[in-house]
Amino acid sequence: MCGISALLLADPSQAAVSELLESLGLLQHRGQDAAGIVTCGHKGRLFQCKGNGMVRDVFTPQRLMALTGNMGVAHVRYPTAGTPADSEAQPFYVNSPYGIVMGHNGNLTNDSELRHFLDYDAHRHINTDSDSELLLNIFANNLQKTGKFRINEQDIFTAIQGLFRECQGAYAATAMLAGFGIIGFRDPHGIRPLVFGRRKALKGAGYDYMFASESVVLDALDFTDIEDVQPGEVIIVSKYAVTRRRLVVEEQITPCVFEYVYFARPDSTIDGIPVYNARLDMGVKLARKVRQVMGDAMDIDVVIPVPDTSRAAALQLSHELGLPYREGFNKNRYIGRTFIMPGQEMRRKNVRRKLNAMPTEFKDLNVLLVDDSIVRGTTSQEIIQMARDVGARKVYFASAAPAIRFPNVYGIDMPSTTELVAAGHSDADVAAAIGADHVFFQDLADLVDSCRKFNPRIKAFDTSVFDGKYVTGNVSQEYLAKLEARRSDSAKQKQSADGEVIGLHNYQ
Repeated sequence: MCGISALLLADPSQAAVSELLESLGLLQHRGQDAAGIVTCGHKGRLFQCKGNGMVRDVFTPQRLMALTGNMGVAHVRYPTAGTPADSEAQPFYVNSPYGIVMGHNGNLTNDSELRHFLDYDAHRHINTDSDSELLLNIFANNLQKTGKFRINEQDIFTAIQGLFRECQGAYAATAMLAGFGIIGFRDPHGIRPLVFGRRKALKGAGYDYMFASESVVLDALDFTDIEDVQPGEVIIVSKYAVTRRRLVVEEQITPCVFEYVYFARPDSTIDGIPVYNARLDMGVKLARKVRQVMGDAMDIDVVIPVPDTSRAAALQLSHELGLPYREGFNKNRYIGRTFIMPGQEMRRKNVRRKLNAMPTEFKDLNVLLVDDSIVRGTTSQEIIQMARDVGARKVYFASAAPAIRFPNVYGIDMPSTTELVAAGHSDADVAAAIGADHVFFQDLADLVDSCRKFNPRIKAFDTSVFDGKYVTGNVSQEYLAKLEARRSDSAKQKQSADGEVIGLHNYQ
């Protein structure tokens, strides 16, 4: 999962970098592995700063001062497969044709075919293992076909229409053409989110325009007229005009339901669905599941969330069950999200460093812990043990999401199937594995309803991690096997031990 943004200020004398930096801070939850900003200044010159680490670590005041220009593209990343590498920090850049910069959120499922085409037919050099670089080069190759000294909006639409035909999978992307403007587009299924907005220019006439992964970015920066980029739509913002066109209209759009469960900030709205409200309703439905399973044997004393994303669901669940809601874990906010940390042992250690159980909320009580999901089970197992260590008598565990039993191929770095605690196992098996007295999983139909009720126009979601049904329809067993080999902890540790491929680095 990644976070992307792009900004064009109406006043050419203003610098875009400060607000691009702020956008990355607001999107930090979507990626903590690497960050980057590329701006465009006088006469189309590009200025770049990117590298591994958190936003606060990558961008020093000295580096930021060098990023001049009134437009730019920004990106925060966590790896979708393999070991993090400096050379895979985004945005990516190609000089031919015209000077193009791109940031990408998602994952291409036909990357092998695209890599072969770019190498053998288009003769374009690919420097990393990132599918985002493939997406950029497909776009660049399609623009190259125009053979024109200067391109226009129609040329860009034609190039991206070709990209829609050639690139399969999930992609929300922001791009910048040197000296021309910024572009936002989204795959025809709408799997990954992208929003667009404008505001009256802070100085002078006209409007400033911005793209971002989540609406919270535009809200915080005082943009208005905020809307989702439609699936299959391209929006081009030049120095002179905004031009938009929906090039592909699928019968059914399918946003990723996991955005609402876990990834998106609760104060964001994605595809017309307020994330916080969807999570509240997940709590309502999960409470019904708990009551249905436990019946008259209900002996829960208190409901405690696993911070932070499960708080809304836990709060509403406690209300529905008429049980006390308590904050039983104190969170160290300077530790990254354990779900996206490489290595099982590192994840296990960081759970203890990240959370501390407060004995007064657990001692001699039967507690119901509520989390957004259970993936490997490492985090859940450690948290349950922490609760028992401070005196909990029984520990029940409720997940706002159904059991995750299949790999994700659309931009979430789910582990290999063998590392998913629920894959091929019953709920009772999962409870035993994580040390819970009982596990309650949300029903898939209830999860979908919790999101869809706020926008009935969305008929379905990508729920492939729960049911194994891949909405793009091109995911073969061969592809899944290749992905499994790259994603397992053992593979990542081997890649780290073997060292990284040396690539071209261009850091400020």
